[in-house]
Amino acid sequence: MLFVISLKAEEQFFKLNFLWGVTMTETTGQVLTAVEKIEKVREILKENEYKPSRLIPILQAVQEVYRYLPKEVMNFVAEELKIPAGKIYGVATFYAHFSLDPKGKHLIRICDGTACHVRGSEPILTAVRNKLGLTKTKSTTDDMLFTLETVSCLGACGLAPVMVVDEDVHGQMTPDKAVALIDEILKTEKA
Repeated sequence: MLFVISLKAEEQFFKLNFLWGVTMTETTGQVLTAVEKIEKVREILKENEYKPSRLIPILQAVQEVYRYLPKEVMNFVAEELKIPAGKIYGVATFYAHFSLDPKGKHLIRICDGTACHVRGSEPILTAVRNKLGLTKTKSTTDDMLFTLETVSCLGACGLAPVMVVDEDVHGQMTPDKAVALIDEILKTEKA
């Protein structure tokens, strides 16, 4: 099947290439160019048969590619699915899973639920923020290497306090252990 895009969608495609001409890293660690990313979006749409009813899985897959949902990509998806961009924006802002802001390569989540909080998650959060130069309002490092989030529960209360780095769960954390873990990641990134 020959893939034909509308003039409006093609305009979005070229805007995407201009905006994301540099390579960025998706969650798998694979480096993709802007052209490769938009091709992945096209594959995602095709795999989901361009069905608007598949919007949530489509957005989840797109977010895996970009690590967030860029406005231009949401507009491109809207055009391809033939639905209003506002509907996509509504879904993306309704569900906490979706992010409209760029995320760092490594996502750090610190639990601040009851069990973690009473067992010392606040000093861990403070230590990580200090190590990475982050604040309550600045959650991603300037080099886009780390994003720090607090979450209400990670479902590992028996290991409290808990910190998740990417997909790895680290229990019984201390501020020193958290900083050492970040140092290890930084060492690996420089290698």
